Amino acid sequence: MIEVSGLAVHAGQFRLSEIRFSVPTGGYAVLMGRTGTGKTTLLEALCGLKHVSGGTIRLMGRDVTRLKPAQRGIGFVPQEAALFSTMTVREHLAFALTIRRADEALIRERVSEMSEVLGIGHLLDRRPSGLSGGERQRVALGRALAHHPPVLCLDEPLSALDEETREEMYALLEQVRGRTGVTTLHVTHNLSDAERLADRILLLRDGVIIEKDGVVK
Repeated sequence: MIEVSGLAVHAGQFRLSEIRFSVPTGGYAVLMGRTGTGKTTLLEALCGLKHVSGGTIRLMGRDVTRLKPAQRGIGFVPQEAALFSTMTVREHLAFALTIRRADEALIRERVSEMSEVLGIGHLLDRRPSGLSGGERQRVALGRALAHHPPVLCLDEPLSALDEETREEMYALLEQVRGRTGVTTLHVTHNLSDAERLADRILLLRDGVIIEKDGVVK
């Protein structure tokens, strides 16, 4: 479960104050709003990448407000995948576990698992420069999920994809959710993403989180 209460984030002249919302365990929430309203800022605050000046963030019942990003139990897919150009797909899938100094056998197991789930086993020795947009997004998703986080945050993950590839990613995200039960917060501008994937749609408007049918309590 994601529980945000009274959250305040300041970035230069930009401010968000008293933000509150929740996503139930295993839920898939889509966060929408106009450019500049602070969707990415809010997502990065949740992940520990932006300083929080007030309020609390609880994930799966645990207060993570002051924890470092790696301690929060979040898998994060940033905009445009942000893959490392010098690393192979195999190394990307292993990355989160490697920096946590996981056992080599576990790393191999998780790389195999993610490559099977995401259909990228044939790409393991390739580097990002040779991948299509859809393949890059699959790798980014695998990198985020390999350490089995209870929470997944996605920042405009489908924005650069063509319609056919977007449909493939819809099916993949539904499959991943069904297999892992991960609680997901997905930022997008695209209403089709929300209508296809979300069981909860949140709107960030004038510094307030609103559900489609009213203000979140």
